[in-house]
Amino acid sequence: MQVIRKLLLGLTVLTMTVGFANAQCDSWVGKPDETKIKEAHVLYRGIAKGKTVDELAALSDENFNIVYDNWEKAYEAAPAADGKRSYHFTDGVTILEAKKKRAGTTEEEKAELDEKIIQLWSQLGECFPDKKPIGLGRKAYSMFYMANYGYRPSTLEAFKEALYEGGNEVEYIVLEPLGQLVNYLFQNEQVEQSEARDLLIKAIELADYNIENNETYKVYYESSKARMENAYKDTESGIFDCDYFKQQLIPVYEENKDSLDILKYVYLKLIAQGCDTTDSKIQEIQTTYETLAAEINAERQAEFLENNPAVYANQLYREEKFDEAIAKYEEAIAKEEEAEKQGEYYFSIASIQFRKLGQKSTARATAYKAAELKPNWGRPYLLIGDMYASSTSCRNDNFGKGLIVLAAINKYAYAKSVDDDPEVVDDANRKIGLYNGSIPLKEEAFQRGHSEDGARLSTGCWIGETVTLRTQK
Repeated sequence: MQVIRKLLLGLTVLTMTVGFANAQCDSWVGKPDETKIKEAHVLYRGIAKGKTVDELAALSDENFNIVYDNWEKAYEAAPAADGKRSYHFTDGVTILEAKKKRAGTTEEEKAELDEKIIQLWSQLGECFPDKKPIGLGRKAYSMFYMANYGYRPSTLEAFKEALYEGGNEVEYIVLEPLGQLVNYLFQNEQVEQSEARDLLIKAIELADYNIENNETYKVYYESSKARMENAYKDTESGIFDCDYFKQQLIPVYEENKDSLDILKYVYLKLIAQGCDTTDSKIQEIQTTYETLAAEINAERQAEFLENNPAVYANQLYREEKFDEAIAKYEEAIAKEEEAEKQGEYYFSIASIQFRKLGQKSTARATAYKAAELKPNWGRPYLLIGDMYASSTSCRNDNFGKGLIVLAAINKYAYAKSVDDDPEVVDDANRKIGLYNGSIPLKEEAFQRGHSEDGARLSTGCWIGETVTLRTQK
């Protein structure tokens, strides 16, 4: 049944095409029935003039039949009316579109009406050459929204005809549906990449020409071009090559040399589209991007460090700028409200003062501040123990050196007594085990009149600690 319907539809279209060819572009001027043709023209236009498709579709059956029947008579007898006006074509499309919308119109009838509409747009250009761009563009536009055409290669052929034959006078209405159609057909491998590219470039040229030269409709071409480009966005990279993207993006680059995001997008997009990295323009864009990125990153880093003095202090430490690092830690302490964080910063200062600047007495005082601000923290005491252990050379006698070692061991022992952190405990035990072999010998203590352990003795030197004598045999 479907085959028969298609054959009948084809015969209908063929019959109409032949009718059009025979009628050519006749006007009513000089015809024997000129008066009757004019009457039909006046009757249908008296009702239809100025009405939209929906308004015509809403007419009563009587009024619509007056419109349709008289238009048909006028059109068939004189397609070109008086030879100066194209109403019989443009009105005809509106009337046929309205007939499609009216209740009772079958799908088969709608398909026949679609073919008539296509033929009207084609014949408009044949009879009125100055209107050919409009006729071809509207034909393609209409086909795109017809059920039997829509997203099909035959519809694309109509757009191709409009663009290549209509030139720069084709209306903006073709742009967005063309973008949608090319996008769909390319995704479904129904149009070659080269054909899709050429069509879209032609459409872009049409839009750009009118944006530049058509003041009345400039904004319409601008918005339609933008919607067209958005429509084929998914397939843009597959359709176009490097040259196309250079034409599109280099002007964007020239206008936005101070925008890191845009420079990055332009550069990466051009590389992704296969542009040669040795191309001078591509290298220029890369250099501009990298230079700006470096400047912005430096500014951001400087701002970040200025707002985060503890991080800045750590960086200065790595750069071996120890005095500057201490100054930044002090700045961090002044800004910090949390006592424990202040204690950690003081500990970092103490470590620098001891290990990098050799300021042991000052470092000890700073370490005690750290311990005070962060209770039950053993690391400051481990650090003080290391200060003592590194200071045995301040005594010339082995017994005195041993007393200093006892002071160091006391600090290690205290560190693990206040802090149950496994790392602190393990570190303390390791150091105690290491230095136990350096405490005073029993024989040396006896020679100094200490026959038993337990005496309270001073370490001397800068340390100034009092320790309980403990000897090794």
